[in-house]
Amino acid sequence: MFSGKRVSKSNAYIKACGEIDELNSFIGLVKTKNIDKKDKEQLLNIQKNLYQIMAFLSGDKLDEDNLNKQLKAIEEIIYQKEKELPKINHFVVPGENPISAWFHILRTVCRRAERQVVALEINSQQNIVKYLNRLSDFFFILARQYEKNY
Repeated sequence: MFSGKRVSKSNAYIKACGEIDELNSFIGLVKTKNIDKKDKEQLLNIQKNLYQIMAFLSGDKLDEDNLNKQLKAIEEIIYQKEKELPKINHFVVPGENPISAWFHILRTVCRRAERQVVALEINSQQNIVKYLNRLSDFFFILARQYEKNY
């Protein structure tokens, strides 16, 4: 843990950090793909936020003001991108093209990390859960965007 305290690898906090770390690694993989420069920059910013969340889950302090600011930024991007996409009235089946499929993987890995954080039932959890929840929505929007633009 951040404090130096040793815990089992089966510890719920370690599991949550592992899920977020896996998400972070997949984001790194997606950044290597042929995607828009602004999207790559946003993904890097998200990776930095995920490291802050992992540090908090390991015992460090959480800058909740910054996390809320980052959440609002993601929500604004979702809102803007959603306006550019057609309305959907059916389930979206992943696999339209490789890049879109990778964003769907990010979405599902993010949802798993969110569920693991929810299981912790800790203070400040609401902000982290809200961030992860909206982050998975962001990945869904990007998947739809890259389905259309591939």
